[in-house]
Amino acid sequence: MKYVRITSIDNPLFAKMYELLQTVFPEEEVLEFELWKEPLQDPNLRVCVAVLDDHVVGATEYRYYPDMNVAMTDFTIIGKEGLGIGRFLMEHREKDLLDMAAKHGNKLLGMFAEIYDPYRVQDHSFGGIKPMDPYVRREVLSHIGYRKLNFPYVHPSWKNDGEAVSALDFCFLSYSHKGDSLPADLIVRFLQTYYAILPNKSDAWHDMIKNLKTKTEVELLPI
Repeated sequence: MKYVRITSIDNPLFAKMYELLQTVFPEEEVLEFELWKEPLQDPNLRVCVAVLDDHVVGATEYRYYPDMNVAMTDFTIIGKEGLGIGRFLMEHREKDLLDMAAKHGNKLLGMFAEIYDPYRVQDHSFGGIKPMDPYVRREVLSHIGYRKLNFPYVHPSWKNDGEAVSALDFCFLSYSHKGDSLPADLIVRFLQTYYAILPNKSDAWHDMIKNLKTKTEVELLPI
């Protein structure tokens, strides 16, 4: 199995990965094909695939923000069971992120992730791929060390239609960060930066940001 970074939508592996994205995730979670062109060229963003016999059997997207010294894992897709794809992707992603932080003279603070809460919404089929079952994913991410940030979370739809997407928790995996809370201003700064690409945001999202700005710290809870 090979770990391959994709830097162009013209790479044939990107089309294969995008098809996997559309199979696994609901429409509002998938950015339009052409809109990937510029992000793929960002030196601090990675879209990487697990390739086996010329087939894309898994994928992960993540990014590093040197000015905040945090990372974000956008998605991890396991396209086939029984191959150890999840661990393969996690190990390569972690090494890459730690290397990126070190090149900026940092020890990675931690990594954000949006994690589905299947106990609130149970209709995510994820393309019928069992390792992608939200109950399984949630427990795996808990084992890795992710904790949820204690505030009601919504994010803008990737369809850029101004709708709010809920039934997810905003979570954080600590690396060099110590403690059971995270500064609220870091969360606000990150979310405003991360979703700057989507100009159409719901009132619910703006209210969430406004409420976060009234806080000093946000508690980290088990998931």
